[in-house]
Amino acid sequence: MQITTTFRDMATSPALQAAVERWAARLDHVSHRITGCHVSIERPHRHQLHGSPFQVNIVLGVPGAQIMVSNHTNADPYVAVANAFRAARRQLLEHIDLQRHFVKAPAGGRYTGFVASKQ
Repeated sequence: MQITTTFRDMATSPALQAAVERWAARLDHVSHRITGCHVSIERPHRHQLHGSPFQVNIVLGVPGAQIMVSNHTNADPYVAVANAFRAARRQLLEHIDLQRHFVKAPAGGRYTGFVASKQ
């Protein structure tokens, strides 16, 4: 899997880059079919009262689709990266289930039909 990381409106951080690579390696354990992972970390603008939260966007390339996770913000960049990769993992698992034709049961347990009893 090819990992590219873009830092916008902030200095490049080798420690943050290493954290992104560790999280991407964890995604690679979920699915070996990921072809690419692009992560953009930005600090959009400086808020005077609330600080400036870091924003993380992830685009995963998988055969037949692209999984996009966007607008995960937090004042701590490592927490923002972790939250974004957790959301990407959930979307990746849903994509895998759809590819395998797994269907979730409807919410509330409303199945239509009847139960036939043996006599």
